[in-house]
Amino acid sequence: MKKSKRFKAVAKKVDAKKMYATIDEAVALAQTTASAKFSEAMDIAVRLGVDPKKADQAIRGTVALPHGIGKDVRVLVIAKSPKDEEALAAGADFAGFQEYLDKIKAGWADVDVIVATPDVMVELGKLGKILGPRGLMPNPKSGTVTADVASAVKEVKAGKIEFRVDKAGVVHATVGKANFEKQKLVENIKAFLATIAKMKPSSSKGVYIKSVSISTTMGPGVHIDRSVVQM
Repeated sequence: MKKSKRFKAVAKKVDAKKMYATIDEAVALAQTTASAKFSEAMDIAVRLGVDPKKADQAIRGTVALPHGIGKDVRVLVIAKSPKDEEALAAGADFAGFQEYLDKIKAGWADVDVIVATPDVMVELGKLGKILGPRGLMPNPKSGTVTADVASAVKEVKAGKIEFRVDKAGVVHATVGKANFEKQKLVENIKAFLATIAKMKPSSSKGVYIKSVSISTTMGPGVHIDRSVVQM
């Protein structure tokens, strides 16, 4: 992949071989690489010593970031009345049942998170081929299949994010905006890593957290010494 002059310039600020000793240092450096004309996100990638093919090692969960991700998360709630009214009252952007199933079937998916009540999952499950690849299928493990739709909506709007390990054993997530105050990013990253650390499967042997890196949307990776995660 050809790298732009802008990327090459900011990449010079980062020692690609160095493991930065503290999250504070890594965040401060990563923030200096945000030079795009738009507001860049701060992303994190954690490589785990797990086998995602094994059900008990397919890490998946949620974490409530203390300072959110700096984005207005669009939430759709698939529910029948009166749950759809409860969802709208709690701040959901969209809520309903059949009309939204039809819209999704037609190709609409202009949302970030879908919450559903348990009684509609049989019908919603039929749209797995559409929603699955987009990471939008509700799941009980992530708290997006629940009868308490109001609480689920409020949590997502407040900064609760979902994550899952990919086929390569890496967990990717957005932990805020590059222009956040440094301390807010540090606290978000610590909350994310603490959650990942607690999810170590008993069947996972050897090193669990193999590497941690952060980067802005258009910037190079800044590697954090994995010892910052108490394991």
